[in-house]
Amino acid sequence: MNRRIFFVSILATTMMPVMALAADFVDYEPGIIETALEDGKTVFVDYSARWCGTCKRQERVINALRVADPAYDNAMTFVKVDWDTYKNHEVAVFRDIPRRSTLLVLRGEQELGRVVAGTSESQIKALMDSGL
Repeated sequence: MNRRIFFVSILATTMMPVMALAADFVDYEPGIIETALEDGKTVFVDYSARWCGTCKRQERVINALRVADPAYDNAMTFVKVDWDTYKNHEVAVFRDIPRRSTLLVLRGEQELGRVVAGTSESQIKALMDSGL
């Protein structure tokens, strides 16, 4: 067996459970954010599109931070809003979301923080920390 293929296979096998743990985003449906907020939960909202490179980078950073610190999953509900479907919907218009690759942290009636098109780990971590 080719050593390169062997090492890539081993790496993929060991990383699969780690990536599965961090992939828990709830797909947006109308009312899901409001219900979570009314239940006293903190909500992390990711406005993204499948084809968006910036969104993919943000997702990798978010997932890595969630794997590194389970407190994020304990403290927040993570909701992914498909930009292509909901960009003109109340979920985006009401909160003045300017574009895909926008991240928000909400608690009660407050917006605790926002990142627009930012991909740095420190910026996204600071946003996620606001929800703890």
